[in-house]
Amino acid sequence: MSSDVSAPRLRMRGICKAFPGVQALWDVDLTLRSGEVLALLGENGAGKSTLMKVLGGAVHPDRGTIEIDGRPVAIRAPEDAQRAGVSIIYQEFNLVPGLTAEENIFLGRERRRWGFVDRRSERRAARELFERLGVSIDPETPCRRLSVAQQQIVEVAKALALRARILVMDEPTATLTPSEVQRLFQVIRDLKARGLGIVYISHRLEEIFEIADRVTVLRDGRNVAEAAVGEVTRDRLIRWMVGRELKDEFPPRSVEPGPVRFVVRNLSRGDAVRDVSFEVRRGEVLGVTGLVGAGRTEAARLIFGADRRDGGVVELDGRRLTIRRPRDAIRAGIGLLPEDRKAQGLVLKLSVRENFALANLDRFAVFGWIRSQQERRELSEYVRKLRIKVPDTEQPVRNLSGGNQQKVVLAKWLVRHCEVLIFDEPTRGVDVGAKFEIYQLINEAAASGKCVIMISSELPEVLGMADRIVVMHGGRVTGEIADARRATQEDVMRLAVQ
Repeated sequence: MSSDVSAPRLRMRGICKAFPGVQALWDVDLTLRSGEVLALLGENGAGKSTLMKVLGGAVHPDRGTIEIDGRPVAIRAPEDAQRAGVSIIYQEFNLVPGLTAEENIFLGRERRRWGFVDRRSERRAARELFERLGVSIDPETPCRRLSVAQQQIVEVAKALALRARILVMDEPTATLTPSEVQRLFQVIRDLKARGLGIVYISHRLEEIFEIADRVTVLRDGRNVAEAAVGEVTRDRLIRWMVGRELKDEFPPRSVEPGPVRFVVRNLSRGDAVRDVSFEVRRGEVLGVTGLVGAGRTEAARLIFGADRRDGGVVELDGRRLTIRRPRDAIRAGIGLLPEDRKAQGLVLKLSVRENFALANLDRFAVFGWIRSQQERRELSEYVRKLRIKVPDTEQPVRNLSGGNQQKVVLAKWLVRHCEVLIFDEPTRGVDVGAKFEIYQLINEAAASGKCVIMISSELPEVLGMADRIVVMHGGRVTGEIADARRATQEDVMRLAVQ
């Protein structure tokens, strides 16, 4: 049976999928044409990831059909998807860190000669792939030594080696610098020109208007809109995604910061963090920003005791704190919402309830016994308050969407009533509606007199939320902006590249 050249590159029709306690997809349709970038948008939990897992063979639908180039295909496993020309680059890369770039590209599909792996052929093919993508990467470099942007390119090279006709990119720019984002966009444009159909998932709406041709929006597992990008506005996209109008992207906050409560002086660890000092006042949101690798996350981990520091002093309310490990920080009233919520903020195999309780066992336990009734009552309050979408708090937290996982991490620190809250990339991978809710919670924490440190790579977020901004570069503080509301992105970038 020959393919229909006039047919879309991909057509998914009537896709339905239910999990215990939740209907994830309701008769969802998606169409992708050759040589186009289709933005797939929706709030966390809208069904985007489930739909792409159906396409990738990781999830089997209850009902629905898939056609590629006009031909029906049965995708029951990832191998079926690969044979059909589908390649998915997930937000968490599927690379083996200890293997080289070329070994990762051909992993499971090694080229052989006389029964042995033909490394020379693989190396030559890898170099040709990188040349096609316009980048210079040594194929013999272990992936653990590559930057995030380079690892992203290795994933794209894997897709090209598979002769993919359909490429799905899930939050591809989440950890890239602005220049790396532009490099990736050029790669995407080149792939479009070669006829690939690309599904692009991102919560950064400014990217959609720069790179996408059309947009499909899901909400609560259903199709709600489809349009050419040139025919929609940012406000309309937000309204489609959240089902309501968000008049302001950042909620207003009128509380004036009080006296200094939290002091960090001469914090150091090798070349990663060098003599970092700053203060946070009562009720203040201090923004900390800089390019990737500036030392922001490393400084936060030193404050929290996750890494051992070479030197430095941390004080709260005039009292010098001795913090050698996270337990000391927690007892001192410091909470850290980490950059990598899955690896550092959650135990994925444990339930939502167990993750909520982990940092609060001293509050919920009496003589070693957990007071389950109090634990469940307080969790229910935060599920309601944070609008965490979870059918049952006993289900593993890994089953939640990224945004709802972020809310679980946030809940476990809010229930402790920490006096210092460090938010490291609090809205990474979170949709616009959930972002607004998290911003409101940050404002509420500040209004109650707490010290809030918000680390973010998104300059509009820093400018929209912070009272004051500390900028880092190369492990050092390179400048401070006293009034964030009067600053511009250019003001911040001048300090970030020093």
